[in-house]
Amino acid sequence: MADPPTILIAEDQAGQRVLLDMLLSLEGYELHMVEDGREALEYLKDNTPNLTILDVNMPRVNGIEVCERMRKNQRLREVPVIILTVLKDEHTATMARLVKADALVVKPLEGKDFRGMVRELLDKDTAAD
Repeated sequence: MADPPTILIAEDQAGQRVLLDMLLSLEGYELHMVEDGREALEYLKDNTPNLTILDVNMPRVNGIEVCERMRKNQRLREVPVIILTVLKDEHTATMARLVKADALVVKPLEGKDFRGMVRELLDKDTAAD
């Protein structure tokens, strides 16, 4: 049996990490949680997740910058990225498009819809292998 897909989650709010864990661990994914963008970049130095979920507003390094750095890295360029935000503004949407995020999701999350999006991006990633 194949290993479960690995998802890197960078989210500074503990409550959001718990929610994401509850939503995604039910699906059998291997989750790696970090609290900010710098920890995400540290993890990405030696690991290639199947999907990355990045909060926009995090201390030290924000999710947009992490995504931008991933797109410049040959090994990480094709890893699907979901950007999470509480901001429903055009600037955030534009920034997510500019760094080639695969999806922008406004919190609060809709569990069923969010899990479906994650599944779809992981399926697309698997088909690309």
